[in-house]
Amino acid sequence: MVDAVEGPVSAAVAGDAGLVALPRRVIVAATIGNALEFYDFITYGLFAIQIGHAFFPTHSAYGSLMLSLATFGAGFITRPIGAVVIGTYADRVGRRAAMMLSLTMMGAAIIVLALIPPYAKIGIAAPILAVLARMAQGFSLGGEVGPTTAYLLEAAPVNRRGLAVAWQGASQGIAASLGALVGVGLSSVLAPAALDAYGWRIAFLLGAVALPFGLWIRRGLPETLHAPDPTAAPPSAHTTFGLIRENARIIILALAVLSSGTIGTYVFSYMVTFAQTTLHLKPVVSFLASALGSAATVAAAIYGGWLCDRIGRRPLLIWPNLAYLVMVLPLYFWMIAAHSALALLVGTTALGFVRGLAGGAFYATVTEALPKRIRSRVFATIYASAIALFGGTTQLVVTWLIRITGNPMSPAWYLFGALVIGQVAYMLITVRPRVSVPLAAEALP
Repeated sequence: MVDAVEGPVSAAVAGDAGLVALPRRVIVAATIGNALEFYDFITYGLFAIQIGHAFFPTHSAYGSLMLSLATFGAGFITRPIGAVVIGTYADRVGRRAAMMLSLTMMGAAIIVLALIPPYAKIGIAAPILAVLARMAQGFSLGGEVGPTTAYLLEAAPVNRRGLAVAWQGASQGIAASLGALVGVGLSSVLAPAALDAYGWRIAFLLGAVALPFGLWIRRGLPETLHAPDPTAAPPSAHTTFGLIRENARIIILALAVLSSGTIGTYVFSYMVTFAQTTLHLKPVVSFLASALGSAATVAAAIYGGWLCDRIGRRPLLIWPNLAYLVMVLPLYFWMIAAHSALALLVGTTALGFVRGLAGGAFYATVTEALPKRIRSRVFATIYASAIALFGGTTQLVVTWLIRITGNPMSPAWYLFGALVIGQVAYMLITVRPRVSVPLAAEALP
């Protein structure tokens, strides 16, 4: 198995004045698609109540919300398929081509979902079309994460890889922040009836505005597929399945970490619904809390990526998740007991910061460990599988748990169990010393 590299780059490399940082244009191009795609998924989660009213009108608010969340989950079914199809395309044809394909598909699906007439106008066709749009979105997002993560890693200088791939997680936080801010704005200026009728559609169409710019900036990216990888150990296997077997340990541990992280992400995005239905706070307060928590995640992701390039990957793989594990139950207890806007804002911001710190170290560790021939498809499949298993079910599960137990702490306990599993997996990931690398090997093709 190829273990991930660890520690600061050697002085010969890190101190070279000719070593340039990853161009900002490359970071923007690689992350804009991921941000757009997560903006869409996060926006759906934030407006689950309103979307439920549009496509699933029932006599029960609980029933409408559950049907809306089930449709949200439909997008996760096709993620592993998209990961394999688009990820394989990236490993064979190129990262850039795959990134263009996934972005185009996602943009089209966003527009379609925003324009579907409500159930009141076209009947059963409305929820059917909504489910199909969600499945198309899931397929494209499944194929987005692997190629973009591989691209960021391969395009970056070796001593800045942690920071480069941290932008992958940061872009998700940026998307969540923008989605939440849009929610704050729309819920502030629109009456509840208007928010139900068309407010959520405006949120989706605002995201689609970024599509033309994303396609334009990605077209000019240099390809990295055939560039030499200075840190990769030569694989002993020559087939795809042989390489997967050779790297089975890191794949299994990464799946465990991402499953834990997925539950955390969607419990966190569920906070908007939780604040309104359980804490009985106003929508504008819940959207603002989500925006602040996501902004804290972005700052932590970038800081954590920068830090892991300097002190090594392992500390960032262990301590932030442990802090999250320790903090989650007390903060949830406080938010529920206080039933106040202040407790919600402080709690979500604190949790958002600690949950973002490990992203850069984890993405760099796993992506560096995977051979280049299978890097995009395997990382994409691990990511998509974790999300398919837990992303589409988390909000359903916590809504159901609150319903049957009557205990508003149910989301916290569910998250706590996931974090325990993630902590064990983090601690078992093997990290080997980083080797010195010639500067020339780090240049973009």
